[in-house]
Amino acid sequence: MERRQIVTFEGSEMDEEQRDMKAHKTYYQRVDFISNSLHGISQLCPCGSITKEIVDEEDTYDYLRGKRYFICKDFENDGLHYRQPWVMGAQEEVERLKQKVLRHENLLRECEALKAYVKMLVKRVSELERLL
Repeated sequence: MERRQIVTFEGSEMDEEQRDMKAHKTYYQRVDFISNSLHGISQLCPCGSITKEIVDEEDTYDYLRGKRYFICKDFENDGLHYRQPWVMGAQEEVERLKQKVLRHENLLRECEALKAYVKMLVKRVSELERLL
């Protein structure tokens, strides 16, 4: 009987350890998601709160007092909320906008080529209609 109690006790320790491991894995997956999702200037934190711009007066940058951040309204230093230096967020946002402008320029070029093609087709159709 004592042996069964020990086995049961060890089994419950294993169950507790597995629950603990799953909880840690879930936590690290969330932190990984948040660190990979932090690009540009985000409007919402994964927790659902809005992000705002703040100046940390204690932190100095070059000769300027204070460092600017985009930070979650309900920020806690647990890795599950956004806190991004303003410079990094602005730089990533500019890069994202550059890519968007480049895509739009390419679309405009394609539209111009299509317009020329449509004009040529309309001209051919009108010539064919004249022949009939």
